[in-house]
Amino acid sequence: MFRHPKIWIVVADGEHARIVVRQPASKNLTIDVELASPTAGSDSSDLGTDRPGRSYESVGGARHAIEPKHDLHDMEKQNFLRTVAQRVNEAVVANELESLLLVAPPHALKSMRDALSPAARAMVVGELAKDLTKHPILELTDHVKEWISPA
Repeated sequence: MFRHPKIWIVVADGEHARIVVRQPASKNLTIDVELASPTAGSDSSDLGTDRPGRSYESVGGARHAIEPKHDLHDMEKQNFLRTVAQRVNEAVVANELESLLLVAPPHALKSMRDALSPAARAMVVGELAKDLTKHPILELTDHVKEWISPA
């Protein structure tokens, strides 16, 4: 009898994530964890101060607004993806999974992959560059069947 490995499918974007699990000897997927960034749905302007910093002109008394060097919204998304990757890293150390499939938009996929430990990266059996965070679990199965079906 074919033994299915315990596979984790991490479906994420910059604000939401689901860890979907297929248990050994099962064809069904179940949602194990759902995560949401505390800043999900916030505008960049809601994350920082009300007004940008001010600077004086080197000659004369004119003042100018200083634009932030980084978009706070993008920084929060990166922090959230690192949190998701940290959860996966902890699961790998605890031996909670045998293989890993990453599903995320291209920019989020890269950020998550970069934040994974070498041991977690070694468990990655596939990557799907799509945003499926809002899709029902049955649709997810159709997208990832090549990685979760026996050969």
